[in-house]
Amino acid sequence: MPAPGTAPEFDLRGYLLGSWGVARTLLDRATGTRGTFTGVVRFTPLTRADGTTNNQDDDGGLRFREEGTIAWPSFSGEPFTGPASREYLLRPTGARATMDMFFPDGRPFHRMGFGPNSNHAQHWCDPDTYQVGYTLIGPDDFRYRWDVTGPAKDQLIESVLHRITGTPA
Repeated sequence: MPAPGTAPEFDLRGYLLGSWGVARTLLDRATGTRGTFTGVVRFTPLTRADGTTNNQDDDGGLRFREEGTIAWPSFSGEPFTGPASREYLLRPTGARATMDMFFPDGRPFHRMGFGPNSNHAQHWCDPDTYQVGYTLIGPDDFRYRWDVTGPAKDQLIESVLHRITGTPA
C-alpha cells in the first residue's frame, strides 16, 4: 500500500494491453495536404520467433501493431485510399509508468509515458526532428501527436485511440 498522500505508479503496460481503435489526421504543412488513417492498434505481449509465449521469456515488452486504411493524395495528386500498417516494440524502462519504443529492427525511437516528465520526447530522424507528445484522456482513451519538422518534412500527425472493449488482446 502506498504511503498516505501518494498514488501507486501508473502501469503503462497494463493500461495499453489489448485492442484500440485509432483515428488519425495527417497534415503536410508545406503543401496544405490533409489525410486520415483509421484502424486498430493491438498491444500484445512479445512472443518468441515460433509465436509462443512463456512467462519466463516475458520481459514485460509489448508489440505495438497498427493496421487500417489511409486516405492520402498520391504523388500524382489523385486521392489514394488503401491499407496501411506499422509496428513498434515497447520495452520496460525500470519504471512502470514508461516504456521505451523501438522500431522492429531494434533501433530506438523514443520513451512513451503520460506523466509530466515522460509525456514528451524527441527523435531525430535524419534530416528531420520528431517531437512526440502523449496525453491520457481517460481510462479508455489517449492521444499522441507527432510534430515533424526539418528540411524533408513539415507534418503534424495527431492520433486518438479508444479501447475496444470485449476483444481479446
